[in-house]
Amino acid sequence: MTHSLKIIAETLAWLIALAWLWKFIGAARGLPRIPNLCDAQYNRTPEGKPSITVIVPARNEAENIAATLESLLAQDYPVQIIAVDDRSSDRTGAIIDALAAQYRDHLTTLHVVTLPEGWLGKPHAMALAARHAIALHQPTYLLFTDADVLFQPEALRRSLAQAVATQADHFVTFPTPLVKSPGEGMMLGFLQVMGLWVTRPWLASNPRAKRDALGIGAFCMVRPEAYQQIGGFESLRLEILEDVNFARNIKKSGLRQRVAIAPGMVSLHWASGAMGIVRTMTKNLFAVFNFRLWLMLLAAAGIKLLTVVPVIFLFFPETCLPAIISFAAIAGLYILSQRYSRISAWNAILFPAGAVMFLISLLLSTVATLRQGGVIWRGTFYPLTELRKAKP
Repeated sequence: MTHSLKIIAETLAWLIALAWLWKFIGAARGLPRIPNLCDAQYNRTPEGKPSITVIVPARNEAENIAATLESLLAQDYPVQIIAVDDRSSDRTGAIIDALAAQYRDHLTTLHVVTLPEGWLGKPHAMALAARHAIALHQPTYLLFTDADVLFQPEALRRSLAQAVATQADHFVTFPTPLVKSPGEGMMLGFLQVMGLWVTRPWLASNPRAKRDALGIGAFCMVRPEAYQQIGGFESLRLEILEDVNFARNIKKSGLRQRVAIAPGMVSLHWASGAMGIVRTMTKNLFAVFNFRLWLMLLAAAGIKLLTVVPVIFLFFPETCLPAIISFAAIAGLYILSQRYSRISAWNAILFPAGAVMFLISLLLSTVATLRQGGVIWRGTFYPLTELRKAKP
């Protein structure tokens, strides 16, 4: 390297190291402040005995839906459940109907046969069920979840008690990912660390931190009044990332958002193996960047700079020390995150490989969306022009 190039590389290496150190220090101060519902102090009954209706949209979830509904029916707090069979071509509808016949007082089934124009399937199913729940049950809280999420018996009681105690309009309990292979640990570990660059969950309850809104489809609890104030899922008809944008709408409206961790209390299996996660992300990753090529390229360059470039810097004496500091800070983030995710901190060793796989997923998602001129989502094709028009 020439002298001037060495100076540029060394400066860049230290800037990257300082960025990771700044992120680690912020997380070290913030993450421990998030309530852990597994602690004994949160083992309580919700004050005032609020009611809750759980909404479970399902499309071709015959493999998972029974376990999800049975875990909800086994809660130690009374719940009403509305399961929506969203145009399934497998036995999902039959499984839901059989359980509904067995638990008539607690489980209601809705069947969507045709999807109205201008809607994605999942927002439509949740909007339909929410209207039904508010009219029929008038619950204190609605809980939207997915058809492959498992709940421990005390999960809803503890979450609901904390939501009431903190006067939450929108409450999120972090789900725990079930990691069944090293590849899954690699990808999910990478995503949890990089997610801290997008949202600082410890600031979700701070009304001044507008960008720090946290939305997770596996656990989205909301007061019906707040749901209606932001326009519900009717305002997100063509939104692939409906959970994220739902949370942003809550925060922008000045409503109270609260979060909690509860390791093992709410859990789900993302996908099978590293390639399964890649295939899942390929379907919707371009949507994160509003289907804008320039925004995706800018983000990809930033991710590469933070995750891949420090590996190269390890091999040069001028940049080796800041590169080591960068990876030490990254390892620290894995250790901190392990508290709520249960993803082993040893996956920090695979962080660069996870970064490469993520960038490949982003590229595949972008190419596939642009090549076909839209997105095939739950069996329906949506033109790119229509999806972009629906974006804020």
